[in-house]
Amino acid sequence: MIHDPDTYELTPWLADDLKKDPKGLWYIFHIRKNVFWHDGKPLTAKDVKFSFDVIRDDRFATAHLRPYYENIKECILLDDHTVKFTVKKKYFGNLNVLATLQVAPQHVYGDPKKKVNKKIIGSGPYILAKYHRGKSIILKRNPKWWGNHLPEFKGQFNFQKIFIRFIKNENVRLEMLKKGQLDYLSLTPEAFVKKTEGAIWTQKIDKIKAENLAPKSYGFVGWNLKKPLFQDRKVRLALSHLMNREEMNKKFRYNMSLLATGPWYRQSVYADPQVKPLLFNPQKAAQLLSEAGWKDSDKDGLLDKKINGQKTPFRFTLMFANKDSEKYFTMYKEDLRKAGIEMNIKLVEWNTLVKALDEKKFDAVNLGWGGGSVDLDPKQIWHSQSAKNGGSNFISYSNKEVDRLIDLGRQELDKKKRIKIFRKVYRLIAQDAPYTFMFVNKYVLYAKSKRVKQQKPTYKYEIGEQFWWMEP
Repeated sequence: MIHDPDTYELTPWLADDLKKDPKGLWYIFHIRKNVFWHDGKPLTAKDVKFSFDVIRDDRFATAHLRPYYENIKECILLDDHTVKFTVKKKYFGNLNVLATLQVAPQHVYGDPKKKVNKKIIGSGPYILAKYHRGKSIILKRNPKWWGNHLPEFKGQFNFQKIFIRFIKNENVRLEMLKKGQLDYLSLTPEAFVKKTEGAIWTQKIDKIKAENLAPKSYGFVGWNLKKPLFQDRKVRLALSHLMNREEMNKKFRYNMSLLATGPWYRQSVYADPQVKPLLFNPQKAAQLLSEAGWKDSDKDGLLDKKINGQKTPFRFTLMFANKDSEKYFTMYKEDLRKAGIEMNIKLVEWNTLVKALDEKKFDAVNLGWGGGSVDLDPKQIWHSQSAKNGGSNFISYSNKEVDRLIDLGRQELDKKKRIKIFRKVYRLIAQDAPYTFMFVNKYVLYAKSKRVKQQKPTYKYEIGEQFWWMEP
């Protein structure tokens, strides 16, 4: 099932019928008949059961999904088109995680030893036509898609072909858009304000700043809490006070972002509005570092402290994979240096970064989290059970009270009560400063050629690209 872009209610997709126990102990989904995978084989309830079962199978890389499905007991086949999920214990997200389960073909992906990373077989309105690694993806309209003639999908998925290009350089992307080689492009605040001026941006291109209620992404620097350097909360707070986010937001983001305050986007109803951002304050940072025992004992300009009996200089490496982030950390590096801290910045390939996180072989890392669901669940990222290798809690954050409240909130079906619980979680994590929380997007910024038409710039919970069409 999928979320309606204006109401966020679950609506039919592969499943055309849902029955649920009033007590929330089971859910029955009926899968549409005459649904086929892109290779022509029928999609059945067996594929649904396979897609659920692999989440708990250690042979598959699904550890990050397990927290969401841990309260589901089993998936039972009732017939070729009907599955029943039984529940071990109540969880506010049980229905949502089951309804939005990504269904994969068992006949393609059933063998975990078989390499199929270049073979994508789905059941949706577009088929993978061509894949050029690191360069482009071409999708073509699926003429046999099961939804083509259903009234509920009328006016959606209108493009006959979608050509996705991977272009690292922002200036190149903008030039291609101006030349008509691209029809759609998401924009950074800098590009929106400084690089999209002139007649062409009104004559041939629509430049759009939209606001909606979609969960917003945020960026951060995560501190490896297995490292003695970052185990003192006062040190982590000091590191946050030494990042001049106000100036970064003004200089690089044109004040089009919010300063992040905690472990998810601050516009969420589950974020405590009383938590304020940690502002740039070198004096406060110096005080915190001093209280934590960091001094420049040899007057070499670098703070040091005895850790495990050895004199340890305050020196670490920050890893990141996005070249555009370098300007932020060049500024941060200088402010840290003034405070007696040496930070080396290291740009690495994405796969190298992921490997370092999985093995917990890093000091600090810059990443971002997507907004997730409107009704979010903090367990995947913030519960201590998620700190295993391959889990999303790669910084090894652990707080027993946070764990308790997350567990309590996940079992609370009353949203108003759950909001109060998760706001406490938000506040506690913010106080612990396991990340230096950076920025949260305020707007959705994008540009499109005028030949791409739309009913409106955004729906309530998403932009709604599936409703766009191309002018002949």
